[in-house]
Amino acid sequence: MIPNPSLIQRAAREPLVHFLLLGAVIFGVDHVLESGRENPQTIVVSAATQKEARDIFKAGMQREPSASDMKKLLDRWTDNEVFYREGLALGLDRGDTTIRERVIFKSLSVTQSGIVLPKIDEPGLKAWFEQRHARYDAPARYDFLEAVVVGDSTPQSIQAFVQALNTDAATETQSDLRSFKGRPRGNLVESYGPDFAKALDAAPLNQWQVVPSSTGQRVVRLEALKPPIEARFDPIKEAVYQDWRDDTMAELTTQAVRDMGRKYTVRIEGEDAK
Repeated sequence: MIPNPSLIQRAAREPLVHFLLLGAVIFGVDHVLESGRENPQTIVVSAATQKEARDIFKAGMQREPSASDMKKLLDRWTDNEVFYREGLALGLDRGDTTIRERVIFKSLSVTQSGIVLPKIDEPGLKAWFEQRHARYDAPARYDFLEAVVVGDSTPQSIQAFVQALNTDAATETQSDLRSFKGRPRGNLVESYGPDFAKALDAAPLNQWQVVPSSTGQRVVRLEALKPPIEARFDPIKEAVYQDWRDDTMAELTTQAVRDMGRKYTVRIEGEDAK
């Protein structure tokens, strides 16, 4: 799940597919299996595994993972290790050459076969939708230009540069021009910070200005702003129902694997034993 940045960004939703590859494809496992042989009821999340998770997240998201991000990644890795060991205990590795990822998938399938989804009627589904409205609303989108200053970027020089741009006056400031079309608001917040998005919300059209961002001041001209569009339940209720199924199954699967995992002791290198 982690190699694709778009899937990382969906981690908070915990889609079912997160269980499939996180352990086998992403993280090396030989050192983990070796460390668990002395005590099969202990799962060691090694320093190497933690570093690999951190590096993959940083490569995909272009930022360091927060403590919350790391917890989600290592929880998923631990869940897959539990599935793997439970699958081995059930003999699901027999006759399988690709071993780990297939054992995890088989163990997941066995676990899910015993899960019964609760029933939900249309009023209940609509209430579920209303609680997650932002997930379905079309976000505000922005077209803007950014003049990336090359060289002197002191506040005084940037203000003088902006004034020159707005009056077509001559300027010796060098800059690279970047154009952005249809950037959704969430993307702006993630890339530039909430102050940047708020400033664009209030910015006049076709006027250069200095806008704060999470990495310093930026010279920006807003060209178009498309307001958000609120989703309506009736036209998309089938898709909402599928999302409810996926999310509910993911939650119940998480609970099932955590229940199975209670017989294991998880130890993260560099931290006190859990």
